[in-house]
Amino acid sequence: MAEQEEDFSSLPLPDRFQHKVWKVRKAAYEDAAKQFEITPDEHDPAFRPFLQEPSLWKGAVADSNVAAQQDGIAALCAFLKFGGREGCTRTRGHTLTPLVEKGLSSTRAATKQSALEAILLYIELDTPAPVIEDLLPALSNKQPKVVAATLAALTAIYHSYGCKTVDPKTVLKILPKAFGHADKNVRAEATNLAVEFYRWLREAMKPMFWNDLKPTQQTEMEASFEKIKSEPTPKQERFLRSQQAAMSRAPPPGAAGAAEEEDELEAEGVEIDAFDLAEPQDVLSKIAPDFHEQMASAKWKERKDALEALYVILNVPRIKDGDYGEIARCLGPKSMKDANVAVVTQAAQCIEVLAKGMRKPFGRYRSIVMGPIMERLKEKKASVSDALGAALDQVFAATSLTDCLEETLEFLKHKNPQVKEGTMKFLIRSLKTTRDAPTKPEVTSIVEAAKKLLSESVEGLRSGGAEVLGTVMKIMGERAMGPHLEGLDDIRKTKIKEYFDAAEVKAKDKPKPPPAAAPRAAAPAAAPRKVVTKKPAAKKPAPAPSPYAQEALAPQPTARSVPGSKLGAPKSSGLAAPAGGLKAPMKRTLAGPGGAAPPALSSPRRPVSQAPPPEEEQPAPPRLGLGGRGLAGRPLAAKAPALAPPASQTISPPPNSGLTALERAELEELRLDKDRLLRQSDDLRQERSRLNSEVQELKNQNAQLIEDHTRDVLSIKAKETQLVRARSDCEAAEAMCGQLRREMERLKRALTSAERVNSPPALSPTRDGSTDEAGIYRDTGMYSGAQDNARAGYGHRTRISYTSALSEEKENTVDAVTAQYGRGKLSPELGRNGRNSAASGSGGRNSPAPAYQSRIRDTSTEGAKPEGNGQGVESWKRAAEVTSALKAKIEQMKARQGISRP
Repeated sequence: MAEQEEDFSSLPLPDRFQHKVWKVRKAAYEDAAKQFEITPDEHDPAFRPFLQEPSLWKGAVADSNVAAQQDGIAALCAFLKFGGREGCTRTRGHTLTPLVEKGLSSTRAATKQSALEAILLYIELDTPAPVIEDLLPALSNKQPKVVAATLAALTAIYHSYGCKTVDPKTVLKILPKAFGHADKNVRAEATNLAVEFYRWLREAMKPMFWNDLKPTQQTEMEASFEKIKSEPTPKQERFLRSQQAAMSRAPPPGAAGAAEEEDELEAEGVEIDAFDLAEPQDVLSKIAPDFHEQMASAKWKERKDALEALYVILNVPRIKDGDYGEIARCLGPKSMKDANVAVVTQAAQCIEVLAKGMRKPFGRYRSIVMGPIMERLKEKKASVSDALGAALDQVFAATSLTDCLEETLEFLKHKNPQVKEGTMKFLIRSLKTTRDAPTKPEVTSIVEAAKKLLSESVEGLRSGGAEVLGTVMKIMGERAMGPHLEGLDDIRKTKIKEYFDAAEVKAKDKPKPPPAAAPRAAAPAAAPRKVVTKKPAAKKPAPAPSPYAQEALAPQPTARSVPGSKLGAPKSSGLAAPAGGLKAPMKRTLAGPGGAAPPALSSPRRPVSQAPPPEEEQPAPPRLGLGGRGLAGRPLAAKAPALAPPASQTISPPPNSGLTALERAELEELRLDKDRLLRQSDDLRQERSRLNSEVQELKNQNAQLIEDHTRDVLSIKAKETQLVRARSDCEAAEAMCGQLRREMERLKRALTSAERVNSPPALSPTRDGSTDEAGIYRDTGMYSGAQDNARAGYGHRTRISYTSALSEEKENTVDAVTAQYGRGKLSPELGRNGRNSAASGSGGRNSPAPAYQSRIRDTSTEGAKPEGNGQGVESWKRAAEVTSALKAKIEQMKARQGISRP
């Protein structure tokens, strides 16, 4: 045994790590851990063998002996803790899988703890993504204990580092599979992991896996979530090495660093949005090809159905970026002008989900939809105004206050009070939710618009104006808002103060960056900073060497070539008074009486510049830090009291501000640059306003053209429908005209036959040898039959019977025409005169009209014209008149229907 101990203790650690005796390996692990702990840094030679051969740790982590394995994993933890990032990256691929399969599922608690610590160190030293990728395959392991141990390790990782540091998306995708595992321990660990996710993500985690759970599991999860809803937002407990380095570089708490630390802590406490967890989805390919045709339909129901289908497609957590210009134009200028409020509401909901799913990429469509939405705020129905307000809020969330402010302030001047109120509410919501404080010009614009609201006649607008001012005051601070509230009465100020106290905002104005700009301006001159550190030692001997102060100013104009030309102007205007408090008076007093300023100016400098040798020019750097140059100026001013200029000239130099002439020149130059930039900014702002107005006009023209096009399409379709109906009416009229034409031809034939028959015949004797006084041969048998028929069908009325020359066909034709058009309309005299003629032919027997009997008696039978023949001709003439009237009516009908005469 003694020989074995001497043998393995003398072996190098890599050989002992691979020794076949477990005790040797266990002792090697212990020795390695001790060596790593005493190393001064991560570059110590003790780490080199294990960096060159990282596979040694695979055997140590998966050691067949559980006691040796425990020490092997502990040694790996020490190696990672003291070895640094290089040890992590080189050994990670060899050790993570054995740590999960052998370490996390070990029966020893110490081994489990060491394995988990090693995994956490791998994350701490580098990045979490590679570690998570190596852990996920273990969730498909056949052994339930390995799956449960892996889920427990993931829970510990997210509990320590949080979901902001470790991306939860990949784990959330496979979490439903763990809930469906057959082993109850696996399901329990999955529940613990889901609860840990809920601590960090809240409701944002549900869209990723919630629908894949069974209803009973959802109920159990909700019960678990209820227990932690009241807990505060969790904080990250362990930090990556990169985060630790950033924290070590941060300034100590108390000054500017304190505010930054608070901001970081607040950022850590913000809930993670579902948008960050979801994968972008392509929705453009899912939109129906005939979407735009449906939106152009004349039926509002079809337009609403198309928008509802679009809403289902767009309502996803995250939308892939693409060209949504046509969709935005269809939802904005077109749908917002729809006469049906249901279509407007559905379009607003589509805009809301589109902006929510796209976020920042939606900003390029803001100008298309924002104006039409605000214009539609005139609707008084609550459901419509709520949908429009939600759409505006999402548009604002996808952009910024600066992008939306100009258009918002324009609509605050709208003549419609309803639009003005809706815009005011949107502005208040925007100020409360924005994270970027408005700039001073923007604050001025907002305040001016809000002051105008304070004088409105509607109480709601006055209160809204006070709320706007109170919210802006909450962002900018009471002191910054003080000048803007001057001139307001106490009642309005009190109301603004109430809204200021109740307002909750997310943005805070930070007026500290401007002081930080001064060091940046002085940063290029590195010499003055070094001189300032040496200056305190030379402060007290400074009163005597006043010429050095004058000499210090002499070479400075030549030190920089660019501002040298500008230094002359500040000196002549009194800007160099602190360092040369005596020079300026000397220039003026010598130039007054002598009239030769240049010689007087140059003469004092010659002895000063010639007196000191070059070795005295070396202390020139302290001259730039002339915090004590005021001391050098005092003796000079005291020595020449008689040379003091008049009061008007002594007042002109500005008070000593601790700046050299060069710095004053630079300051003046910076001020000029600032003024120039401000003017350029104003010009650009005006140009931008003009361009925005032109763009808005073009948008309005485009919307008007689209509306006109839609109206023309609808008009064309209506005309086509009318044309189809007119064609059908024309066909029906043509059919009726054909029928009437046939009837007319039949009437013509009947008229021709009747005229032919009624021509005056020669008188001939009757059967009994007597002539009829009407000149018509009568047939007794025919007359008796007709008389019998008249008695049976018409109540003993007489009926005319014509001679045998009148064919039965003609008689039937006349009867048919009479029956069709009415006896009263067609030839009313025919029946009357005909029957009277028949009555007179029969000797007036059974005649119902005495007038006709007297006419027959008074009429002469000799040489007289046949009465029955004259009356028959007159009746047929009237029938012809009726026929011509019918023709005229037919022509009128054709003219009304637009049918040309054939």
